This record gives sequence, structure tokens and C-alpha cells, in this order.
Amino acid sequence: MTGTLQGSAGPGTLQPADDGQDRRDAERGFIAALEPGQVTDANGRVVYDAEAYSFLEEAPPATAHSGLWGQGRLVSRQGLFHVAEGIYQVRGLDLANLTLVEGDEGVIVIDALTSAECADAALRLYQAHRGVRPVTAVILTHPHADHFGGIDGVLAHAVPRVPVVAPEGFLEHAVSENVLVGPAMGRRAGFMYGHRLEASPTGHIGCGLGQRLSTGASALAEPTDTIRETGEVRVLDGVEIEFQLTPETEAPAEMNLYLPASRALCMAENAVHTMHNIVTLRGAQVRDARQWARYLTETLERYGSRAEVAFATHHWPTWGAGPVQAFLAGQRDMYAYLHDQTVRLINRGLTAREIAEELVLPPDLEALGANRGYYGSLSHNVKGIYQRYLGWFDGNPAHLWEHPPAEEGRRWVQLLGGTEAALAHARELLGQGGEGDVRFAATLLGHVVFADPDSPQARSLLAQAFTSLAYGCENATWRNFYLTGAKELLDGPPPARPPRQKLVGALPVEQILDSLTVRVDGPRAWDLDLSIDWHVTDEGALHRLRLFRGVLLHRQGSAADGGAQLALRTTRKQLLAVLATGSLEGIDFEGDPAVLSTLLQVLEAPDPAFPIVTP
Repeated sequence: MTGTLQGSAGPGTLQPADDGQDRRDAERGFIAALEPGQVTDANGRVVYDAEAYSFLEEAPPATAHSGLWGQGRLVSRQGLFHVAEGIYQVRGLDLANLTLVEGDEGVIVIDALTSAECADAALRLYQAHRGVRPVTAVILTHPHADHFGGIDGVLAHAVPRVPVVAPEGFLEHAVSENVLVGPAMGRRAGFMYGHRLEASPTGHIGCGLGQRLSTGASALAEPTDTIRETGEVRVLDGVEIEFQLTPETEAPAEMNLYLPASRALCMAENAVHTMHNIVTLRGAQVRDARQWARYLTETLERYGSRAEVAFATHHWPTWGAGPVQAFLAGQRDMYAYLHDQTVRLINRGLTAREIAEELVLPPDLEALGANRGYYGSLSHNVKGIYQRYLGWFDGNPAHLWEHPPAEEGRRWVQLLGGTEAALAHARELLGQGGEGDVRFAATLLGHVVFADPDSPQARSLLAQAFTSLAYGCENATWRNFYLTGAKELLDGPPPARPPRQKLVGALPVEQILDSLTVRVDGPRAWDLDLSIDWHVTDEGALHRLRLFRGVLLHRQGSAADGGAQLALRTTRKQLLAVLATGSLEGIDFEGDPAVLSTLLQVLEAPDPAFPIVTP
């Protein structure tokens, strides 16, 4: 049986009329594709394969939602595209787009993709058709890794001391999202983006927002210029650019930008050709749908009458003043409706799960292709809005102190009469010989797997349920979660691999130390009282660290503080090496070196492959 789950509102929802405009816009301005359509790293490993999705040109099969299949077909088109006078995009070579604005001496790059290899390939594709021009400025619209991770590939083509412009709060939030909880978010992102899924009609067909994330080397660069207010203007390489700050929308720090000479509006990731996420399945801070809608209103008021083209850091542009205004208004009204109606139903006493089943978009909004739930879904977005206002607890005392999954699973299975009896119920729910209830089968089998994780029948049936649900999903991230869950039930979690990101090396010392505080194994450190003074010579700063009661605190200190059990003098680069190796060879220090060793011993290494669908 194939599931009927729709990623947006539910089965039977209105499908948008396809007049071919999205296809025409996705193909407009095409100059050339990367040939062959694969990007490799220095060792020849493929980090992005656009050619793997050629099957999307065929008719949609029964193993995929037709709308999601069509979205995958559009976002899989790769190559260099002309957007407006002096503006080009490379699309389809990563999850996001790389945009190039031609200036007097070179090109301004807007967003840097996920990996250095793909950013370099995108720039070389541009150069092959527009000539070799140096990168004279970089604009990073927001702190999500698919927009800044490829910065090294961009900077390899840049002039010395190239300006890097970003919104206020960029670095802080890049650290918060990608370093502090980076291991857990990365593990969940593997499900959301389907890292382990092969491209095929029964496997990976896209991510809705783009085709898929590249797997090359990522890094983080500190901005040299910060935008702090809406209306600020910069002239970069002779190009005038006006900025609109939009914090707490798609990212905690984000900005749109307007280029008057081209009458072009860059919407960053605030308006794209899908419903976006209010809360992501990989995990992130809940976004503010109310503010998101209000900033889109401000965009319309400031730039709606002036923009002849709107482009974003994902998907394809929209051309013409009328279509641009209609597109922005449709996105604005969708987020406003989601927010207002969710809050209305909250105040009627409905829980998040109940609201997700009841709330639907008005037909006029649901009929807009750009509002479909290919990436965000109505179901998990309204739960995000609920979470923002009321948190995880739905107010029912029965849900206040529930058992953890394995303990709860054992109790359910016992009530059902044991594993075999529970599996018999599940087989009936899966509809063998008739219509079934795949959603509840997945719930039941989830309990069975956590109660009896060594049962191959339980794992196999749950994988079957997940696969059935996946094939009916309009939402790409739901499909990827279901299919990855099925794969891990049958094959186990992925092998742990060393990270290819180089984010920590770009962080200020305070944020490097922040990343240590969340690694302290509290119970092992309860009885420790350690203090270290860390003089960072190339920054002229002293940082006092103290581990006490299982809490690692750090603050800016001064030599007058005194009394530390260990005092170190290092450069910032040496600090990273000491933390990585524990060695003080060649380091200037006073005091007891065992203090550092004791601290490092109670720092827990994150598990990049922790189980999700099993205990």
C-alpha cells in the first residue's frame, strides 16, 4: 500500500494549476551547463552530481508525489543563467544558488554555496562564458551553511582584503547553529536532506528548496562589514546596493538587498518557490512567522514598485513588476495566515497536533505554486508556531511525565500481548489484504522497535511503513526522513566520519571557549575545581576559565586577577592546537600542566552517528 500523506496540509488538497510559468522562468536566461555535471574534490571524490537526476525528465512514478517530482525537475536544472543587466546566477550545483553581480573591476558574489569545491566550479563556469574577473566583494545574506560554507572557494578568486558584508548577528548565529549544536543538527540534517539516499525514483528526488547539499569542504569567514539598519547603502566595485534587514525571519540574522541600476531585488531566502520552514526538521531556533510576514510587507512597500525582477538564493527568479508583487504578496499572506490561524486555534484550546490536522490554507493561497509544501510543510510549521508561543507541553498532565521511548515501548508491547501480537496488529494496519492505517502502523511499530530493537520483523515492517509514507509525501524533507529512517532500520546508522567543516578555526576565542562549555561531562566534573588563565597574545586578551560544580565558565580577565592554577600564553592558532592535542610542547606556561589534562579528560566528544530510529 502506498501512503497518501501530503507534506503540506493533508490528502486531497488542491493542486496548483500548472500553466508552465515556473518552467519558463526556471529556463529563462540559460547560458550553459557545467559539462560534465559533476563536481569533485582534490582527491577525485564526487561532492555533487547533477547528472544523477536525469530520471526526473520522465513522467512521475507511483513511488513519488507528482508535485514534488515536478519541483525536483525544476530545481535540478543546472548551469549559468542571466538574471538582469549585470546579474548572473549559477543554479543546480548545490542546494543554494551562487549569484554574481558584475562591477567595475570584477564581480560581487552573493552567497557562497555549501562547499569550496562547488563554489569554485560555479565561478569557473561563469568565467568560461563571461571572462575571468576577480571577486571584488562578497555578500553573505544569512548564517546558514549552504550560503557561507563555500567561502574558501570564493576567496580563492578574490582580490586581497576583499570586503565580506553580512547582517548584524551573522557570526554569532552561525556559531550557535553550526558549532554549539552542530553535531546533533548535522546528524538530523542527514535525515532531512537524505545524505545517504541514492538518487532514484524510489530514493532521493530532491530537497524541495534545491536538489541536495554538496559534501565538500566547508569553512566560515568573519565579516569585515556589518549591515545594522534597513536602508543602509554600500557601493561595492561601483555597484550601489541598498539593504533591508530582516532578523527573525528565515534566519535569526538575514537581509534582502536591492540593486537600483538593475531594478533587481534579492530576497535572500525570505521568499522562494515553496513554503519555507517555521521550524526545521533538522532542528533550529523557531522562526517568527508574524515578523516574516511583516518584513515582506515592508519589502513590498520599499521595493515593490521599483523591482522588475526578484531573485533569491534558491530556485529561479520572477520577472515583471506585477508578477514580483503578486509573488511577494502570496508569500506574505501565507505566513501571516499560518501565524494568525494557528494562534486563533491555540486560543480555542487545540493542541499542536490537532491544529496540524485542522488548519488548511485558503484556496487562493493554496493554489499558488510557490506556497506548496515542498520544503516546509503546513503540518510541522503550525507546530513550530505553537512551540514558539507555548513550548513543548500541550497542557495535558498526562503528557507531563511520560516514560522515555524505550520504556514506553516496552509497556505498550506488554499490553498488546508481546512482540508477536504487536506485529500481527501492525500487519493488519499496513493493509495487507485491504486498506490500512499506515500512519498508526508507524506509531505502533516505533514502540515495538524501541521495546525489542533486535526483532528483524519489527524493523522490516517499520521500514515498510516509512517507505509507504515517503512515496506519498509532497514534502521533500518528510520523504527524506522516512526513507532514511527505513534505510537505517535495515542497514544501521552511518559510519562516523571526521567532519569536513572548518568552522571552529574561524571563530573568535570567546566562541571557541563557548564550544567547550557544552562538551563538559557534568557528572564526571562535579567534584572538580580548576582554573586556567589563557593569554591569547595575538589578540592581547586574557581569558579566565574556571570549572566548578560541573560548569565551565569563562570571561575576559586581567593580569591582576591572579591565582589561576595554570597560566598559558598562546596565539589563537596555538590555542586550537592545544585543545586538539592536549600537548604543551613549545607553549609558554606557568603552573600545573595537569590542570589542562584534567579539563580535557572531562570534555565529551559528540557522537556524529547516534541512533534515531532505534534506541
